[in-house]
Amino acid sequence: MSTLAASLPPRNVSDSITTMTEYVLPTHANALGNVFGGQILAWIDLCAAICAQRHAGRLAVTAEFDDVSFEAPIKVGQVVLLRARVTAAFRTSVEILVDVEGEDAPSGKRWRCAHAFVTFVAMQEVDGTLKPALVPALVCETEEDRALALEANDRRNERLARRKRAR
Repeated sequence: MSTLAASLPPRNVSDSITTMTEYVLPTHANALGNVFGGQILAWIDLCAAICAQRHAGRLAVTAEFDDVSFEAPIKVGQVVLLRARVTAAFRTSVEILVDVEGEDAPSGKRWRCAHAFVTFVAMQEVDGTLKPALVPALVCETEEDRALALEANDRRNERLARRKRAR
């Protein structure tokens, strides 16, 4: 770790957990009355961006969506619940896990709808241009946090290998 990164105070996973609640309107839905996958992705990106910026303490931009899975539909008139958490902090990037649930508000019934891992790069302005910025280390508080952090390293290695093959 560089001296600059070491000088940033580490942040706990719980410091940046972000939740969002959205109501599914007809404009969010396809002809079957299910929320568009693209709308879910937009909400995931927004929730993850807030989480990343809370952890980094600065602007962060989306670098990659990874392991996106849609598991069940959410209909017009139902509620979308999103929860984002940092799973790992690298030199200038963070990986965020966003879990998405559907909810029938009158009954309180909830179900897993989707999840995604999203990588963000922290940015700072240097001489009028945006450049990657160091991020604080992540303090894992639970066994689940530690397991997600270990898995995040594997996903990062896969992403880097994929980029290398694409060149």
